[in-house]
Amino acid sequence: MSDDLVLFDLNEHGVAVLTLNRPERMNAWTNEMGAEYFALLRRCAADPAVRIIVVTGAGRAWCAGADMNSLTAITDAISGGGSEAVERGAESLEEAVGVDSHWLTTTIPKPVIAALNGAVAGMGFSQAMMCDMRFAAAGAKITTSFSQRGLIAEWGVAWTLPRIVGTAHAMDLLMSGRVVLAEEAAEMGLVNRVFPAESFMDHVLAYANAMAVTSAPASWAIIKEQVYAANHQTVQEAEASSVKLMRQSFGRSDFGEGVQSYLARRPPNFAPYSQ
Repeated sequence: MSDDLVLFDLNEHGVAVLTLNRPERMNAWTNEMGAEYFALLRRCAADPAVRIIVVTGAGRAWCAGADMNSLTAITDAISGGGSEAVERGAESLEEAVGVDSHWLTTTIPKPVIAALNGAVAGMGFSQAMMCDMRFAAAGAKITTSFSQRGLIAEWGVAWTLPRIVGTAHAMDLLMSGRVVLAEEAAEMGLVNRVFPAESFMDHVLAYANAMAVTSAPASWAIIKEQVYAANHQTVQEAEASSVKLMRQSFGRSDFGEGVQSYLARRPPNFAPYSQ
């Protein structure tokens, strides 16, 4: 087994697959794994050869949350009581999951797809919600789990989740901490699609490969920035911004290539994205 806590693979279409690689622990999150994951995201963002990023898990889980050994260390740190003990617990939490910005995923100027091959919980749930799209294997179990551990909506999920599924579904998932299967998750919009477990990654990669060869990387970067920025804009502001960006797009080579490839009925040859 590789010593890497996150594996990296890049195919001929420019689809990078990041694989959380602690299968013996159901890919439970640690500071070390998080550091490798975020470093690879930054590497993918800077590499013109990478067009799309797919994140999956080794073994039977995507990510079962923060490593339970780390959580136990936190409870041990606060067992003495008092404000100093709480501070020690907070420091233990930072050591366990890292202090990097967990919303980094939303700033990567490339599509990030969570390929939920198996169980998703806690920290894993929060990270999946930061991705731009989520596909799930049939029967995959998904839970926030926070309230059942005496915790709150962690790592920005109170912002992401209602925007993905709406307030009522978000309250259901966060307050009950119940497990939903991939099929129910799709019904509420938590995941985009459900694919058969036995051929799950084949379906995910077919989607990503097709997208990689038919759409413009520069368009993805701008669209992603637009969508996240629009969460803080009025509709008038969002429209005004889109008009400005549309005019700019007319002057890029991608626009001419998109039109010409359509008229010639050939695949487009869009330039890689460069920051």
